[in-house]
Formats: sequence, structure tokens, C-alpha cells
Amino acid sequence: MSRACLLLAFSLYVSTGCAVEVQRPRGVPLTKRQFYEENKPFTCLDGSRTIPFDRVNDDYCDCKDGSDEPGTAACPNGSFHCTNAGYKPTFIPSSRINDGICDCCDTTDEYNSGAVCQNTCRELGRQEREALQKQAEIAQEGFLLKQQLIQEAKRQQEEKQGKMTELQNNRKTMEEKVEALRTVKEVAEQPEKEAKERHHKAWEEQKAIIRAEKDKAKMAEAFLELDDDADGFVSVAELQSHSELNPDSDEAFTEAEAQGLLGGVDKVDTSSFETVWGNIKAKYVSEAQADSGTAPTQPPAEENRPPVRDNEPYPEDEPVDDEDEHDDEEEDEEDYNDEDDDKPPPSVRTPEKSEQDEEAMPPYDAETQALIDAAQKTRDDFDEAERALREVDDQIKSIEKELSFDFGPSGEFTYLYSQCYELSTSEYIYKLCPFNRVSQKPKYGGSETNLGSWGAWAGPEDAKHLVMKYEHGTGCWQGPNRSTTVKLTCGKETVVMSTSEPSRCEYLMEFTTPAVCQKPPSLDSLQHGHTEL
Repeated sequence: MSRACLLLAFSLYVSTGCAVEVQRPRGVPLTKRQFYEENKPFTCLDGSRTIPFDRVNDDYCDCKDGSDEPGTAACPNGSFHCTNAGYKPTFIPSSRINDGICDCCDTTDEYNSGAVCQNTCRELGRQEREALQKQAEIAQEGFLLKQQLIQEAKRQQEEKQGKMTELQNNRKTMEEKVEALRTVKEVAEQPEKEAKERHHKAWEEQKAIIRAEKDKAKMAEAFLELDDDADGFVSVAELQSHSELNPDSDEAFTEAEAQGLLGGVDKVDTSSFETVWGNIKAKYVSEAQADSGTAPTQPPAEENRPPVRDNEPYPEDEPVDDEDEHDDEEEDEEDYNDEDDDKPPPSVRTPEKSEQDEEAMPPYDAETQALIDAAQKTRDDFDEAERALREVDDQIKSIEKELSFDFGPSGEFTYLYSQCYELSTSEYIYKLCPFNRVSQKPKYGGSETNLGSWGAWAGPEDAKHLVMKYEHGTGCWQGPNRSTTVKLTCGKETVVMSTSEPSRCEYLMEFTTPAVCQKPPSLDSLQHGHTEL
């Protein structure tokens, strides 16, 4: 191979307008030019062997690492360097050299294939500069916003620290007040308690007297009812007439059992009946009770009506034969008259107080009520002071919780706290609440699913504040609990850009925020980086 084939002359124009010619073998980057000296034998870059320099780029692979054929396709593991002046230099596999497809934007990979290629490096460089310009503008604006966020975070931090100090000082005063009011309350409750106990005790004694009188009246009534022959005695036979008193309710009420209830005698008078009454009053059923038990009152006709279907006449709407109705009335009158012969005329009863009403405790006397009111006032004051103290404790805990979060080296993420950001897709609405939780809710109805609660910053060691991790969300069916990784990128606005589920129950969110924007390098340094000549 001629020397013209081995060496490639690069004529590049730089910003000064001067032409620079750099001699080196085709496909060799400028950084490795020193290893390819024309007048010296070439040593493979892996050090495996040394060959004469004229065997470099001779289209035969001599080195195991392919370093002797940087400009041909002879070595399967070789690589070709595209200089791409005006754009970014790159490497391509040596198998793409002279394959008829233009891979290098400067067309140097197709030097012997006959392919017609156009040098697009200048246009690609222009597009890249425009993109870099736009990114730099966004980064610059985001960085300025970040400085504002840092200043605001600093102001909020100082404000919260001051609020915390104020609350803690107030808490001491309020705690002392609560304890003082507790003492006042306890002092006021002691006479209240004693007055209430006296009132209750007096009422219990009064109730005992009332019950004893009522029991005595029932006993007298029972004696009169049992004394059928009105001879002033209750006999065995008369006692047997009340079968409910039978000690053995499943068998006949014998004379012996009745006599046993009478204390072993045949009959007792009123004075001795008091002892008997103590044995039978639990089972005794008076005649009035027996009558009411055997003749239950019928419910009103209105309640006994069968259900009426739509369009059917109510019973009262049906025609009634006047003659039949008249006959029924006559029969009812006859039955009523027969009953009147056996029963005394009805008497009008005044409503009786129920036993519960009679045993209701009467109101407290004025002195006791005054003590109760005074004690209640101290309780209300104490409860109000205790409630205020709890509110202060809650505020302190809330501030302590907020101050415990890692909001970045300069507090730039503080503004995200207590905020939520949504992304609506075709199926779901995703909600990210930084430092709290991530959730997903069906767009057209359904319950919300927890995709994870705040865990920690999870970025690399040198940039840990670029990734958030949310863990321990709602469990998947026969799978792990849901979790979400949130990747933060620089942006002028705070927006959830996208969401995906790369693995089952593991979600990924892209989130832009000015809080991660760094001061961009100058545009000149981005556009005019190292250019190989």
C-alpha cells in the first residue's frame, strides 16, 4: 500500500481562518497519534507484538486488538475514528468502513466504497449549538429561580425557627396554667363530690322507704285477694288457688307445699302474713295482672289490614250491606250487655307514674347545684387550657417534622413540601406529593391506589438529590408492594412530565423543577469544546 494510502492529510479551518494540516494514519484519533510514528516499527496497543510500520492499514489484521488496522475493515474487533470537524468526533466499528453507508458525518468512513456522501457536520453542529443554546437558557432561568427558592427557603427557615422558639416559650406558660387549673378543678370537685354523695345517699334512703311502703301496700292487697272468705286469715286452700306459687311448677301444688309456704301452719293472719309475703312475692300474680295477661288488647283494625295492592279498594271503600251491619251491631250490643252483668261498671283511671318515673332522682338542692356549677366552670376552664396546650404541641410537632426533612444543600426543595402535582393520562391521574406520597386514580371512577410513601433521596453519591424514592405502597396481587422512583431534571416549571411502569409494581416518574438547575457554563465553552485538527 502506498504512503498516500497510509497517511491522511486533514486540512481544517479554525476560527482564525488559518489552515492546519495534521498527518496521521486514517482512522486514528489525535489523542493516539504518538503511537503511530511513520519511521518506527508499530507496537500493537495491547503490547502483544511489534510489526513494521508499513503493515499498518495494509488491510490485514496483525494485532489481536485490531490496533494495526484503524482505517480498514480487516480486524473484526477494530474501531474507526470519525473526526467530524465542526461536530462531535465519534468511533464506529471497523466493519462499517467502506460498506456503502455513510456513518461519519464528514464521510471519511466511505473513502473507497464509491458511495456518494455529503458532509453534514456543519449542519449537525449548528443544530447542536441551537439545542445547547436552548438548554443553556433554560438552565440559566432555572438557576435564577433556584436562587429565589433558596432565599425564600432561608426566610421560611428563620421564620419557622422563630415560631418554634415562640411556641416552646408559650408552651411552658400554658403548661403551668394547665397545672394551676387542674389544682383549682380538683379543689372545686371535692365539695361537689361530697354534696352529690349526700344527695344520692338521701335519695337512696328515700327510695328504700318508698319501696317498703309500696311493698307493704302490695302485701295488704295480696292478703285481701288471697283471703277469699274474708275471715281475716289466708289458709292453705286459699294459697293453693294461686298455682304460680307452686315451688315445683311442673307438678301439682300440694297442701304440704302450700303449708310449707305458710310456715308449717294451716293459716296465717295479717301479722304473720308478712313473713309469708317475703317467700311468695317474687312469684305472686295479682288478679289485676292475671286479668290483663289473659285478655290481651287487640291491635287497632288499621294495623291488622292486609297489604293493599295498587288499584285495589281499601276495605272501608268496599260496599257494606246495611242490613248485615245492623245485625252485627245488635250482636255486639247483646254481648256487651252480657258482660256488663258480670263485671262492675268501668272506672276512669288517671295515668299512673311508671316505676322508673317514681324512682327518678329529684333535682339537686340549690346549695348542691351551686357547687356543681362552680366545679363545672373549673372543668371547662381546665379543658380549654388543655385543648390549647394540645394545639401548641401539634404545631411544634408539625414544624419539627418539616424541619427534619432534607430539603437539599441550600433548602432549594423546601417549596415542594405540602404541594401536589398531577399528570393526567388516557387512563389514570397520577399525583406526586413530594416528601409525602405518590398515588394513581382511574380517570373515570374508582378508588385511589398508593404507589409509595416518601422514603429517601436515592441518587448517586455525588448527586443524590436527583432521585426520590417512594416505598411501601399498596401491595400488588401476588406481588410486592408498589414503589415509585422519581427522577428530577432541570426545568423552569415544576411539572410531572411522564410516568411509566418499567417493572411490575415499580413505577418511574420524570419530574422537572428549577431546584436541580445548576449554573450553566458559558455557551462558548459548550460550542467550542476540544476540536481535533
